[in-house]
Amino acid sequence: MLFSGDLGNAGRPLLRPPAVPPRTDVVVMETTYGDRLHKPIGPSIEELYAAVSDTFRRGGNVIIPTFGLERAQELLYVLSRGIESGRLMRATQVFLDSPMAISATEILERYPESLQPQVAELIRKGHDPFQLPGLHFTRERAESMALNNIRGGAIIMAGSGMATGGRVRHHLRHNLWRPECSVVFVGFAAEGTLARQIIDGANRVQLFGEEIPVKASVHTINGFSAHADQAELLAWHRQTGAGRTFLTHGEESTMRQFAAKLADTAVEMPALHQTYAL
Repeated sequence: MLFSGDLGNAGRPLLRPPAVPPRTDVVVMETTYGDRLHKPIGPSIEELYAAVSDTFRRGGNVIIPTFGLERAQELLYVLSRGIESGRLMRATQVFLDSPMAISATEILERYPESLQPQVAELIRKGHDPFQLPGLHFTRERAESMALNNIRGGAIIMAGSGMATGGRVRHHLRHNLWRPECSVVFVGFAAEGTLARQIIDGANRVQLFGEEIPVKASVHTINGFSAHADQAELLAWHRQTGAGRTFLTHGEESTMRQFAAKLADTAVEMPALHQTYAL
């Protein structure tokens, strides 16, 4: 019996591709993006650079709700490459406002074997792949609060990725109503979350008991997703040879669309507390 966990998205600039799964009788697998294909990473990176440049020309800030492990580090790496290539200004100010993401970044640097060979080689040669000229780590609460005084020219990355909690909610409160600013979503947003409300086009949202108008530009760049898309999920499943498949971790409509794509396997979509004999 094999549990997929969160299946990684192949072809990432930072982490190595997912391992080939073993053959198994029964598989329990996620279906987060079982109904769609991701945009390629190259155009997604260019879209991020364009969003940053356009926002800075308007005099605003870029707020990126960021998951602390992998996504934050990948964005730092991409932004660093953007500055090196001249796609972004060398003076770009980036604030990683997440104690957990900061610690995760430091841990990844100590274990280069988990990274793509070209990134690991940079670390071995003494080059920090996550370093930018204008990078600031803000661990302390007072440092985070001080970011609210910045009116423009900053990229602020903070959790949580779905904006359900964490410091990013404060940054949204101070920037979401400003037309010169942008909010860039780079990951999955579940139904009912603040991120999903904004992505779905809400005109106003509730933050800390206040009704905040959504005037900032909203960008959704799913090419940065850490989850496998439909094609990758199907390819992974074929490699398992499983005769019985349990689908989890996805919205019901997505699961049903993905289930319809599976062949040569009995498919179950368990409900809470439902039991099965194996």
